[in-house]
Amino acid sequence: NPSSQHKSGELAAEALAKARESVAGLIHCAMPKEVVFTSGGTESVNHAVKGIALANAEKGKHIVTSNIEHNAVIRSLRRLKSAGFKVTSLSVDDSGRVNPQDVADAITDETILVSIMHSNNETGTIQPIEEIAKITREKKVIFHSDAVDSVGVVPIDVQAMGVDVLSFASNTFYGPTGVGGLYVRRGTRIFPLLDG
Repeated sequence: NPSSQHKSGELAAEALAKARESVAGLIHCAMPKEVVFTSGGTESVNHAVKGIALANAEKGKHIVTSNIEHNAVIRSLRRLKSAGFKVTSLSVDDSGRVNPQDVADAITDETILVSIMHSNNETGTIQPIEEIAKITREKKVIFHSDAVDSVGVVPIDVQAMGVDVLSFASNTFYGPTGVGGLYVRRGTRIFPLLDG
C-alpha cells in the first residue's frame, strides 16, 4: 500500500531527525545537520581521514598525527601514504600526551589535516584538543579528532574544543553496535567515500 509506505517513511525520517538532534545535544554542536550517521567508529574515522585528504589534496598532501592513534586512523593513513600522501607521526610524552608545540612545528604549507585522538582507552590520557585546535585554526588546517572512546563517556563540546571533524560510535556508551557518527563543522571540505 503506497500510503502506508509513505507513512512509514515519514516516521523513519522523523526518528532520524530526533536522533540527529539528540546526538547534536550530546556533543554540543550548533546545528543537527552537522551530524552524519555511519555504520560505526571505523567508518567514521575512515570517512573523516580519507574524505578530508581527498577533498583537500589540491592544497597539499601532508597529514600530521600521533604515534598512539587507533588502527582505523593508522590504517587509513597507511592507505593514503600508498596514494602519495606524506604523514608526520608525533611522539607523545611519558603520560601519553601530544605536545601542541610539536603539532605547530610539524605543520607546513602542504599540511591539509591534523588528526589527534581525544582520549586513549588504554592510558586514559585526554589530549590537549583545544590548544591544538587554536593552532590548526590559525594555520588554516582541518582538525579531526577520533573521539570514539570519549563521546558518551566524558563530556564533549565540539564548539569549545574547536575541532572541525569528530568521529564517535554509539556502542561506547551502550548504544547499538553498527551505529557511529561524524560531526562535520559547516564549511569543512570532505568527500563522501561511497558513490551511488
